[in-house]
Amino acid sequence: MDTPANGKYIGYSGLKDQTVILLRRLRSIMYPEIFEECPCTATTVMESSIEAEKILRELIPWVKPDADTESVTQTVLDSLDGIRDILETDIQAAYDGDPAARDKTEIMLAYPGFEAISIFRIAHMMFKLDIPYLPRIMTEYAHNHTGIDIHPGATIGAYFFIDHGTGVVIGETTVIGDHVKIYQGVTLGAKSFSLGPDGNPVKGVDRHPKIGNNVVIYSGATILGGDTHIGDNSVIGGNVWLTHSVPANSTILRN
Repeated sequence: MDTPANGKYIGYSGLKDQTVILLRRLRSIMYPEIFEECPCTATTVMESSIEAEKILRELIPWVKPDADTESVTQTVLDSLDGIRDILETDIQAAYDGDPAARDKTEIMLAYPGFEAISIFRIAHMMFKLDIPYLPRIMTEYAHNHTGIDIHPGATIGAYFFIDHGTGVVIGETTVIGDHVKIYQGVTLGAKSFSLGPDGNPVKGVDRHPKIGNNVVIYSGATILGGDTHIGDNSVIGGNVWLTHSVPANSTILRN
C-alpha cells in the first residue's frame, strides 16, 4: 500500500484486505489467546499492537484525508479496553443463556454470535468516529462469515446474545437495550422509506425499531419501523410480524 508522489491514494484497491488485517490485529490485542494467529506470547501481543497502529496510520488518511490521523489512531487503540469490557458482558450473556455452552472459551472460539458482536463493537466505535468505509467493510466481513448482518450504526447495549444467528438483520438506526437475546432469522428493519424530490429514499432518517431491556425475540420474528418500540421485559414469539409498539411486560405470539 504505497503512497504516490503527490501524497494521495488512487482508488481503493486493497482497502478491504487491509481492513480485515486491521480487524484481526485489533481483536488480537483484546483477546490474544483467542484471535492471535501465532502461539500467544507477550511478544506476539506487542507485535499486534504495533501492526495495528501502523495499519491505522495508513488507512485513516486513505479513507479520510482531512482527519487528524494521530488523534484518530490513538482514540481507536484507547477504545479497545472499553470494548473488551462490554464484550465480557456479551460472553456472560451467551454462557448464561445457552445451556449447550460448556464454557466461555467455547463461546469465543465457536459461537457465530460472538464472532459477529465482537466485530460489530469495533466497527461501531469507528462508525461513531465518522471513519468512512472501514466500519461497513468490517461488519460485512462478519456477515459473510456468520450470516449475521448488523449495521455498524446500530446501538446495542450490554449483555447482548444472538443465539444460532443465521439470517439476523439489525438495521442502522436500531437501538437495543441491555440483556437482550435474539434468535436466528430475526429482522429489525425499516417499515418504509421517506422519499426525496428525486424519488429515492432519504438518507439518515430514523427508520428502525427500538428494543427495551430484558427482551427476548424468537426465531423468524420481524419488527419494523423507527416508531416501533418494544417495552422492557417483553417476549416476541417466533415468526411474529410487528409494525407497532408494545408496552413493557408484553408477550406477543403469532396467531
